[in-house]
Amino acid sequence: MRAALTFKFPFRAKPPRLPGETHANPAASVPRGRAAAAFAASLTFDAVERRYGQDKALKGVSLAIAPGEVVCLLGPSGCGKTTLLRIASGIEKPSRGRVLINDREVAGPERFVPPEERSVGLMFQDFALFPHLTILENVAFGLRQLPKDEARREALTILARVGLERYADGYPQILSGGQQQRVALARAMVPRPAVMLMDEPFSGLDVQLRDSMQEETLSLLRETRATSLIVTHHPEEAMRLGDRIAVMRDGLLVKVGTAEDLYRHPGELFVARMFSEINEVPYKVSKGVISTPIGTLPAPGVAQGETAVLCIRERGIVLGMPDEKKPGGSNPSDSSPTRAMAGRVLDVKFLGDVALLEVGVQGFDRPLRARARELEGWRRGAEVSVVIDPARVLVFSANGSETR
Repeated sequence: MRAALTFKFPFRAKPPRLPGETHANPAASVPRGRAAAAFAASLTFDAVERRYGQDKALKGVSLAIAPGEVVCLLGPSGCGKTTLLRIASGIEKPSRGRVLINDREVAGPERFVPPEERSVGLMFQDFALFPHLTILENVAFGLRQLPKDEARREALTILARVGLERYADGYPQILSGGQQQRVALARAMVPRPAVMLMDEPFSGLDVQLRDSMQEETLSLLRETRATSLIVTHHPEEAMRLGDRIAVMRDGLLVKVGTAEDLYRHPGELFVARMFSEINEVPYKVSKGVISTPIGTLPAPGVAQGETAVLCIRERGIVLGMPDEKKPGGSNPSDSSPTRAMAGRVLDVKFLGDVALLEVGVQGFDRPLRARARELEGWRRGAEVSVVIDPARVLVFSANGSETR
């Protein structure tokens, strides 16, 4: 069963005796310092496939992760993210293709290295803590190959790093969700894995706690320098944590890049939808362009008479007073050659710091959604000017490929 998995690291330096430690009370005076560094390794997927009967969960995934890099696997449920993680850990075998850690094949047609010999740490979304073991025993579970005193010392050190050493002799049920998450993280990190694999580690936490735990986890990953692969279906989480983001859909790797790359150059409508809220307006292509209220825009690669989709980010729509000035006197259009269009606010939804507006805009057949600062105070029925920068819109073919 999942909770019984252990992953060991073969090269370990003997830790020094902690200041103030005694045999009677090993937890005394344990400082909250830095976590011990791991020997980071590269992780490579080479044309990995996974079949379940006639169904393909993975369809030839290739991805190279550099030593010490944090990569987030992003995509909707059922796209193959967790399957790829389980193959990397050794829980499952690929049907075709190879997995390499530091250029050493650990899974392939002729070779399969068991999980405990891969130097990987694995953290599940449900934490999988043993309720019958103390918190210290949970953390030390992956150190069973070490002498008992040494395993206890190392477990106390990592518990101190996550600020939970005072709970060492308690049981998991006394902890909050965030504290249990830190225990699970400590247990996964204490063997100093070369590769850290995390499956939706923050999904069970509330929003405020999730933000703080993401920062804590990223800090610990940076300290240990472990190569990390994190599964998530939250784009903002992926942007916050990942050096790069690998977007998956239907068992395929769709796009890989930095958060900024994927936001500015998504390549596919599917990716654009993940990284920003957009308005999608279809237009027929004539002579390689589409004619829109904000100007004539190129649509290369789309055949004459076929449909292209104009995508306008909700945050890329600037609203002003009919005389071009926003409440407060600022004039966002002064430095822009973009023509202002007349509009009317049809609906307003309060979302805290921002408001989601539905705006009827001159020249558009359907209302556009726009996001504005709540303090701007737009009300239903207000007449507005609307500015959309053509440089900030995207054009896709009907099949979802970016045209420019």
